[in-house]
Amino acid sequence: MDKSVLRRGSVVPCGSGHHRPLSLVRAGSAPLHRQISDALRLAMEAGRWQPGDLLPSEAELRSRYGVSRGTIRQALATLRAEGAIHGSRGRPAVVRAPSLSQPFNELLSFSAWARSLGRSPSARVVGLEERRADSTMAAALGLDEGSPVIHLVRLRLADKEPLMLERTTFPPQVGSRLFHMDLEGHSIYESLAAQGIVVASARQRIDAIGAPTTDARLLGVASRSPLLRVRRIAFGPDGGALESADDRYRSDRVSFTVDNSAGRAPLVRGLIQAVS
Repeated sequence: MDKSVLRRGSVVPCGSGHHRPLSLVRAGSAPLHRQISDALRLAMEAGRWQPGDLLPSEAELRSRYGVSRGTIRQALATLRAEGAIHGSRGRPAVVRAPSLSQPFNELLSFSAWARSLGRSPSARVVGLEERRADSTMAAALGLDEGSPVIHLVRLRLADKEPLMLERTTFPPQVGSRLFHMDLEGHSIYESLAAQGIVVASARQRIDAIGAPTTDARLLGVASRSPLLRVRRIAFGPDGGALESADDRYRSDRVSFTVDNSAGRAPLVRGLIQAVS
């Protein structure tokens, strides 16, 4: 028997051909299914399998690790829950492309974030219009109800892949400038900054929703697929509201990270109030 022990940090070969069962740490350590999911994940991260590749079948994995079908299915279920693979139980799993992580405690425009990942950002304007602020929008922007506002809907892409649908409302002194901007090739934040309008801070809230039909069509996902929704009010240096935004990200392609330390806690947890 292969005497190598499966440990976090090791990459286990699972190529074609016959292999003797691999030894697992069977006492006083992580559960067997967790050890296997860790090893498969590390192999994917190391490039053993590329996005779109098939993992070995359940039967082959059982033979390689010398464990039960239930243990293998638990390991694969863990990877599915993490978004690392997809496919139905009993059939070879397919490796998914890793999600793109965005820091939630740092204020970055979509364009700046995409470029930081080595991606080329772009946009497609779905709609740009003047409308009247309802009570919710007026409160967010510090305006009177019925005041004119500029409403923009854009599909945001990275390397031509749709990742986010944004709906942003601006007070007129800011939004009127959008009609003279290249909204598909340039960052609004950067264009506004060049005109002396700088976003200094923002209040953001994140939750998850099922994709409405229109959002699903634009983002290229199934209707009711989970989307990560970020609602944001951005402020200028004087504390005045510059925008109120509703950004909806594909949860299969984008994740958010929050860095914490003992001295600061940028993420505030709150209970969602029941709606009667």
